[in-house]
Amino acid sequence: MDDAWSTIDRLHGWLTDHQDLQPGQEVLLRVLKLSEEVGEVAEAVVGATGQNPRKGTSHSWQDVEAELSDVIITAMVALRTLTPEAGDVFAGHLRRVAERSLRA
Repeated sequence: MDDAWSTIDRLHGWLTDHQDLQPGQEVLLRVLKLSEEVGEVAEAVVGATGQNPRKGTSHSWQDVEAELSDVIITAMVALRTLTPEAGDVFAGHLRRVAERSLRA
């Protein structure tokens, strides 16, 4: 997972270098980007199950996998935007969730 966070750091830097935003907007826009990505997951699921009669089966389950991956990446970048310690924050939170949920 360390390699993933290294890549997220690089993506965060690239985005920061290519965006001209007012102070405070960066965090808000990156968090809002999650809604867009989740909507794309929903669109892919609808398309994979053929639930839009006008479009039929327009997506595959591999499209859903890719869109879910985009959600994860976007969330990781948003977390990294909030703190340079994103990897540690995530690891600690994951540990707490696992301890709470996986008790024997």
